[in-house]
Amino acid sequence: MTIEIRETADKINAIIAEKLHIDAANINPQATLLDLGADSLDMVDIVMKVEEEFGIEINDEDAEKLHTVQDFISYVHNLRMK
Repeated sequence: MTIEIRETADKINAIIAEKLHIDAANINPQATLLDLGADSLDMVDIVMKVEEEFGIEINDEDAEKLHTVQDFISYVHNLRMK
């Protein structure tokens, strides 16, 4: 994993961990936010925090496709590489 992807993953894991009150070290990239205990409001909050952290905008259509932690990491990384 490149440094940029690792940094993106670490920041996203930290956002998820803080919102869901879990240990970031225990977050598996293949886990869904639902697996981690997120409800629909948590998911909206996580999307908003990710947007704020990375200075990006995630449209509603794309947000609905972000299910796993890896989905978030890949999506954000790809936006930042453009």
